[in-house]
Amino acid sequence: MSLRRYKLLTILLPAVVIGGFELIRHELLLHYLSMEVGNFYIIILTLLLSYWFSTWMFRKIQSMNQTIAEEQSRTAVYEERERLARELHDNIAQMLFFLNVQLKQGKTEEARSVVSEIDHHLRQAIFNLRSLPEDGVSFPERLDRWLREWSVISGVEVERRGEWADGIFDSSEEVQLFAIVQEAFTNIRKHSQADRAVLDWECGAAGDWALTVRDNGTGIRPPATGASKYGISMMRKRAAELGAVLHVRPIEDGGTELRIEGRKEGKP
Repeated sequence: MSLRRYKLLTILLPAVVIGGFELIRHELLLHYLSMEVGNFYIIILTLLLSYWFSTWMFRKIQSMNQTIAEEQSRTAVYEERERLARELHDNIAQMLFFLNVQLKQGKTEEARSVVSEIDHHLRQAIFNLRSLPEDGVSFPERLDRWLREWSVISGVEVERRGEWADGIFDSSEEVQLFAIVQEAFTNIRKHSQADRAVLDWECGAAGDWALTVRDNGTGIRPPATGASKYGISMMRKRAAELGAVLHVRPIEDGGTELRIEGRKEGKP
């Protein structure tokens, strides 16, 4: 049913039912129903009509909202697939060009290094695509599986801390958050030379939440000079879409800390 029909039904139904009852009461039932009894019946009829109509309407609204949320989730998944495909295409194209140059110059060792890097990119792209939302698989389960596979591929030990609270993010927001985690850990593998990483999740009673990723690698330059290289601008954009702020800083003892802080109003 279209929105125009819902609007007409909302306007006409109470008037037709209540007005029709009043017309019938005055024309046909006036000798059988006293004014007091008739008023009592019209109150009961109004309450029943209001209860039925509001229940029906709110169910329709809930169904429409659920449909919209599912569509947004599917759209977010498709956009993420396109991003991963575009990223894979660009990276592989660059490395193949570099490989061709090295082979023409007879630099076999450099060529082997490029082939190994291509293999890493392909492996990461495959399980990045496999980590997108699936029916019946929760966000923590997908995250744990992705981190385990990433650890195997990268050789970096990973620890996840903190308990995930259900209901904080919808599916489309989980896609954004997952993409930030993927980018952060991809940067660890590419640039940090770390052998250990930690993902820490925090959620407060007032809806405050934070996600922190730390490694024990070589550290990162200040964002002002290194943002482009480490994809920080992309992660900042995704964090902003979650209503959060992203901070990146080097750790004094060595390594890098990436922290996202946000707040979900009305969430537990």
